[in-house]
Amino acid sequence: MLNMNKDLMHQAVGYHGPTLLSLLKSEQYENPDIQSVSAEFLKTALHHRKDRRIDNTGIQQLIARKADLLFAPSWKSSPSTELNDEETEDYYAIMPPLEQLMEVPNEDKRQYFFRDIERGDIVIGRVASIREFGFFVTLICLGGDLVRDIESLEITALCPVRDLPSLGKHEDPLSYFQVGDLVRVVVKDVDRYHERLAVTLRPSVLPSRLSHWKLGVINNDDLPTYYRLNSTLDSHVMETYDNVLHQTLGFANPSTVEYLLGKLGISEIESSSLMRGLQSKNFNGDDYAPALRKKQSAAWALKCVKAGVDHFKAGRHVEAMNEYNKALEIDSNNVEALVARGALYATKGSLTKAISDFDLALETCPTHRNAKKYFCQTLVERGGQLEEEEKLVNAENCYKKALNLDETFSEAEEALQKLRKHMQVIYLVQNNTYHKQLPLFFCQIDSELQLDTLLLSNKANGMFV
Repeated sequence: MLNMNKDLMHQAVGYHGPTLLSLLKSEQYENPDIQSVSAEFLKTALHHRKDRRIDNTGIQQLIARKADLLFAPSWKSSPSTELNDEETEDYYAIMPPLEQLMEVPNEDKRQYFFRDIERGDIVIGRVASIREFGFFVTLICLGGDLVRDIESLEITALCPVRDLPSLGKHEDPLSYFQVGDLVRVVVKDVDRYHERLAVTLRPSVLPSRLSHWKLGVINNDDLPTYYRLNSTLDSHVMETYDNVLHQTLGFANPSTVEYLLGKLGISEIESSSLMRGLQSKNFNGDDYAPALRKKQSAAWALKCVKAGVDHFKAGRHVEAMNEYNKALEIDSNNVEALVARGALYATKGSLTKAISDFDLALETCPTHRNAKKYFCQTLVERGGQLEEEEKLVNAENCYKKALNLDETFSEAEEALQKLRKHMQVIYLVQNNTYHKQLPLFFCQIDSELQLDTLLLSNKANGMFV
């Protein structure tokens, strides 16, 4: 039986009340963490319960049935970080308040606002009037992690002088504010019965999760993204949630899931699921998204390679190159794409690029027959180019590399022997001993080892470049 996060469980019971506790005992009767919860502790938790009516029996039943999964201490693998929509607008879809698309009456919006607003919540508004005892703010939206459509409700809040930070002993803190200023403040007191709010600019009231937010005068650029979206919908009453969602830039981000999982501190590999049949412990590593995505990418890249080969056979080299490049964008280590592109490079005379592709292909798959074959042929051809450029040592290295790949490759062996004889003749001519030693040259060098030794010594003395 899994252990539970007792703090999180107590928060849930404190919010939903004794009904959830009864359901937990009924559904999780075998779990010792449920049975060990003391009545005294529960009374303490229920004492802080919000005075509100909660008609969510379905949610409570779901919590009770899945309690061992929801309250498991291991589902959260790393610390979460606060989402800042100003920085992450392009990373995931930020939507306007749901009620904006539902035509909810203002009376209901107001009722739910005062039901849910709490001390420590961030609100944004405009300074409506300034008095000796403070200033009044007309709220236009919520800040932090709350999203509500409240601008049309004309809710006002009082910020007393004592809740304004003092910048100097003899300065009036109210002098820093003017009617019409946009201000970000935090809720200090809530009178739900009379629907009154008191706000403050003192950051000490902020909860730790919102402590990074700065309070005070702001400008239009500091308004939440959802509020700006809300404003653009005023003239599009018939707009649907689905249409708005698809129009957001973040919705098209293919890494949205990975980004949000990281922000919430949830591991993509050891992910939690409320479906018991999909618990991560029941799957092998090859069944996870990264492994499946790799297989899908390889299959997709192979289709591009096949299309490129068809273009190549038809003489459409540009189209073939585009397909090979597309395949390598999908799967950068796709061996078939590297070999095919290398062959096309070699056909067009770009031997250096061809060698690079073949080399990478053999690093990925050392036993690939065509990669080795084409690599050896291209090395020999490149060696011939280098001989014409009188870069004999580099040409020799190409032939040697070809023989290291395939000892039986006769073209490389013949080219290497021919080059070595040519290099020896050059050496004799440079030392003015051509007429003396040339008749003896071929009878003295009776083994490849002796020739290698002679050439190496000559190169060490700087005779060849």
